[in-house]
Amino acid sequence: MRLWTVHPRYLDARGLVAVWREGLLAQAVLAGRTKGYTRHPQLIRFRRSPDPMACIGSYLHAIHDEALRRGYGFDRRRIIRVSRRIRLKSTVHQLAYEWHHLKAKLTVRDRKRLATLRGIRRPDPHPSFRIVAGPIEDWELAEGRR
Repeated sequence: MRLWTVHPRYLDARGLVAVWREGLLAQAVLAGRTKGYTRHPQLIRFRRSPDPMACIGSYLHAIHDEALRRGYGFDRRRIIRVSRRIRLKSTVHQLAYEWHHLKAKLTVRDRKRLATLRGIRRPDPHPSFRIVAGPIEDWELAEGRR
């Protein structure tokens, strides 16, 4: 599961579809509707928020907006709580880590998409995140040790 901190506009088609599906899975976990993935590190930042369901709804809403912009038919009704006001903090080093990770993925699966990102040094974050100073998130490091 990868719930990207980078803006969804940078994702290739496979990445956008994957983050939509994984975001819906995260929403199901946070809503208590599934028994799988309950301890997945990617969920920690949503659980730390005062309103995890509103946070994941906000996150999914931005994914849906990008899908609409590209002409994809993602079903907005699958978002349990739609909110645009929720913003989580993430760190500058987390964003940089994910940017590098995304470019590595695109090197393998979509070189054309990668070429469109070449001049970008500092990617925009997903609209659900406000970037602050700090290291790679502790939950990311825990995931990498597994």
